[in-house]
Amino acid sequence: MQNETEWNIFVEKISVGFFYFKFYEMKHPEDDPQYQGLKVNKGIPQPPSVNPQLKKRSRRQYTVDEYVDGILSGNIPILSQAVTLVESANPEHQDVAQAIIEKCLPHSGKSIRVGITGVPGAGKSTSIDAFGMYLIKQGHKLAVLAIDPSSERSKGSILGDKTRMEKLAVEKNAFIRPSPSAGSLGGVARKTRETIILCEAAGFNYVFVETVGVGQSETAVHSMVDFFLLIQLAGTGDELQGIKRGIMEMADGIVINKADGDNIEKAKMAQRHFKNALHLYPLPESGWTPEVLTYSGYYGIGIDEVWDMIHRYIDFVKQNGYFERRRNEQSKYWMYETINERLKNDFYRDEEIEKLLPRLEEEVLSARKSSFVAANQALQQYYRRRNKI
Repeated sequence: MQNETEWNIFVEKISVGFFYFKFYEMKHPEDDPQYQGLKVNKGIPQPPSVNPQLKKRSRRQYTVDEYVDGILSGNIPILSQAVTLVESANPEHQDVAQAIIEKCLPHSGKSIRVGITGVPGAGKSTSIDAFGMYLIKQGHKLAVLAIDPSSERSKGSILGDKTRMEKLAVEKNAFIRPSPSAGSLGGVARKTRETIILCEAAGFNYVFVETVGVGQSETAVHSMVDFFLLIQLAGTGDELQGIKRGIMEMADGIVINKADGDNIEKAKMAQRHFKNALHLYPLPESGWTPEVLTYSGYYGIGIDEVWDMIHRYIDFVKQNGYFERRRNEQSKYWMYETINERLKNDFYRDEEIEKLLPRLEEEVLSARKSSFVAANQALQQYYRRRNKI
């Protein structure tokens, strides 16, 4: 029995539970007396991940007048910070941004605004690089505002357009600003228009606006530019797609990219197709007949002809008064768009509405209430709260 008892004690000591207990009971298991003769050096305290001597630097907060003075003097860092305020959803930032825009407005409106769109892969960013360098070499200042599509899943954007504008990215007279669409195209378009005002006040006499390249974005960008350029590819079957989508109705000029090497003949054939298609449309309100050209953004072939077309258009619409009339119409359009967006945001940010909508949604999904009745109930609730205020 004595041997059996000793054996049980021995087994107990070497059991997993014993060592598990000892491990958490002692700071270091090797310090236990049963491990005499084993020496383990003590470790050093874990150093902090950040240098404690490093002082946290906070970005200086400029006043509205300092922002305006910096923008008017062409200070790019201050211009970038002002654009960030414009894009911010923070109400405090929006108040500052609107004050800046209001003071910069008298100094804006002196640039030529060009909207650029095209199917994915048409070479929009490469073309902007080539078109922009043409202007820079002539002594102009260029601002490029690119609306970058956001992921429907992660809601993030790569904002990689600038990486494909290798030459413009290093030019001091070029300002490239990508903006995420973030699922709200109308909001981004409004912020892009406000950014145009800041860029013009900073002295940029040419502004490019690159679209997401799908559907509604073309309509939004078309309503804020002077010349709308459609970039197409040869041999992609997109000739009829362009007609069906209605983009050609908005285009003031169409250019066929990648007209180089073995693709020249295909580009010329596509040029003929698009010219024939344009005859199906009535003459635009501007009185200008859209032209179709071929060029190569990668090799820089035909860039002069594209700019000659744009400048002839600007001279044409300035002479017949359409240029000024269109800008006035755009200002009125964006006033109403801003009202619509403000009302929409105010509705969805209402505390009572935020609580009510999940319940109404559940009733609609369970077929206890129709979508129209639920929507009307939410609006009635909102109106009652606004009337009390």
